[in-house]
Amino acid sequence: MQTFLWVSASALAFYVAILLLLYVFQSGMMYHPVKQIYQTPKAIQLEYEDVYFESGKGGQIHGWFIPSRQARATVLLSHGNAGNISDRLETLRILNRLHLNVLIYDYAGYGKSEGSPSEETTYQNAYSAWNYLVGEKQIPSGKIILMGRSLGGAVAAWLASRTEPAALVLESTFTSAVDLAEEIYPFLPVRMLMKFEYPTASYLRNVSVPLMVLHSEDDQLVPFPHGRELYDIANDPKTFFKMNGAHGNSHVVTGEEYIEALDEFVSSALTSK
Repeated sequence: MQTFLWVSASALAFYVAILLLLYVFQSGMMYHPVKQIYQTPKAIQLEYEDVYFESGKGGQIHGWFIPSRQARATVLLSHGNAGNISDRLETLRILNRLHLNVLIYDYAGYGKSEGSPSEETTYQNAYSAWNYLVGEKQIPSGKIILMGRSLGGAVAAWLASRTEPAALVLESTFTSAVDLAEEIYPFLPVRMLMKFEYPTASYLRNVSVPLMVLHSEDDQLVPFPHGRELYDIANDPKTFFKMNGAHGNSHVVTGEEYIEALDEFVSSALTSK
């Protein structure tokens, strides 16, 4: 009996220790910033402008503005939770090919952006990037397309629920950070522990602009049903496109079909304005 009680107490203590560690180090599990900018759009023969703007509590946010000749709109691109803007050159190439200007920026703590990342600061950074486009660049809101990949999709959805863009594009995005964490850690009381919500699905209920959801059945990080659920709960008009490939490279693996689908959606969204 004493052995059983000792084993039970040890197991409980170990479980509580895991919960405490997960709670304390949650931010490090959510955000994986890289400071070094190891390449720029020049590597793919694209002209660009280094831009800086104030965000939130005074920290400067860094980004690139990549102009396109005969641009039909401007994409405000919010990336995922790892790396920085220098990892996203292939997406910049695709959007430039589609005759779209792009403003891509790094969240606080990523790349050359000052500060530390948090759910609040990622939202603040996105809103500051929006204000930069409509203020400094004087681009009409009806000519701005919000696009987010993975965690950036939640950020873009938040921004779309508070502004009036031309359209919203969500790629490989979860319904909420809590939903995803529950699937990854089914043995833990995730909803009690989570400091981060990123409730993409909730934000979409307040979005009425044209929406495109893209997701891969092969996504090993954010399961395919997340994309389908986002599409199902969203308001019309909306489009769903099934990609191929893993979480980080599905846009590349899908190739021309991905580019053509995005082109068709953008054309339709801008025509409806």
